[in-house]
Amino acid sequence: MPRFRSFRAVRPTAEIAAQVSCLPYDVMNRQEAFEMAEHNNYSFLRVVRSEIDLSEDINPYDERVYLKARDNFNAFLYDKVLIQDQSSKYYIYRQIMDGRMQTGLVGCASIDDYLNDVIKKHEYTRPEKEVDRINNFRFCNADTEPVFLTYKTNASINRIVDDWIKSHKPVYDFISDDQVSHILWIIDDEKKLEQIQELFSDMDYLFIADGHHRSASAVKVGLKKRQEQKIYTGEEEFNFFMAVAFPDEELYIMEYNRLVQDLNNHSKEEFLEMISKKFEIAEYLGTGPFKPEGKSTFGMYFESKWYKLKAIEGTFSSSDPVESLDASILQNNLLGPILGIADPRTDKRIDFVGGIRGLNKLENRVNDGGMAIAFSLYPVTIQDLMKVAGTGNVMPPKSTWFEPKLRSGLFIHKLD
Repeated sequence: MPRFRSFRAVRPTAEIAAQVSCLPYDVMNRQEAFEMAEHNNYSFLRVVRSEIDLSEDINPYDERVYLKARDNFNAFLYDKVLIQDQSSKYYIYRQIMDGRMQTGLVGCASIDDYLNDVIKKHEYTRPEKEVDRINNFRFCNADTEPVFLTYKTNASINRIVDDWIKSHKPVYDFISDDQVSHILWIIDDEKKLEQIQELFSDMDYLFIADGHHRSASAVKVGLKKRQEQKIYTGEEEFNFFMAVAFPDEELYIMEYNRLVQDLNNHSKEEFLEMISKKFEIAEYLGTGPFKPEGKSTFGMYFESKWYKLKAIEGTFSSSDPVESLDASILQNNLLGPILGIADPRTDKRIDFVGGIRGLNKLENRVNDGGMAIAFSLYPVTIQDLMKVAGTGNVMPPKSTWFEPKLRSGLFIHKLD
């Protein structure tokens, strides 16, 4: 019985919502973040990537960075760039990208549901990345960015959302620099708020689609506040973290491709021969890069040529929800045993490129000499994700790339 409740969002005024909003903190580096916010004093990057307002010689994990995030956030509140709603609400958040639409509900999920596995995860987190967001949330005393949740489509929730959209005007409606539409409606009817919360409580589980580090960090901040508070009811805001929950049927997952720096001391001939023991391999004679059209099929870009790889039957378990994933097949049969990538989470010889960047990005990285070989993968499905998470397992690292990304700065959850 998940708890997904309404809350009093801190959000920008309609006139400057587009200027405040930004991409999430983890999809750009420091220089890219600086360039995105350079001519925009309202950019929420000044809160989620506040190192851009400090000298370049300051480490991005220095305490001064988080103090700056707090100061910038408080300045936005003082200057009324951001204003907190007076009563709890749900918010309908719609995104449209390349003609495809996804519509979610913004609310707050329970840290206890996370701890008790009512909120299912599919990735491991890295402690150093958790610490960064813990500090950002703790110094700002707010969940500054939402977690991306999904749930099995519910017709009753769909009906409430659709009816509300038809009969109300949005408070935000703009197109961001990456040509994604962002539209927001506010649900403030008490009866509807109760209905939505009850419908979520009837579900078995919620699933984290994206934002494992944000959710883990928010939970740890909440637990720390419980420790400090000593006496609490469980209804305080720090017992909940902000999320956008989307029905599973609306989500789109892109592939997450791989690059490796070298052949692990193998000659070209040795390398291709070793691959042929686990994969059917053929040079791709089509035009452009090879984009896999089905599971257990991979593209390989090597020495200015694309190859098509097909995993040989019996080299992987088709019934195991994790081992049957293409990222697992590639890791277990090629990246690990042949190229020596034992742990792709920590090995510096491997890099990952989200599908949004295109396969030409893979070619360029190999052609410029920085990488020796690239692999294109077929994307996992939302059903794959739910199956893995539902069995208590995790996916290989960098298995999913969701588009469009949730915009930051459109709603913030204060922890007091």
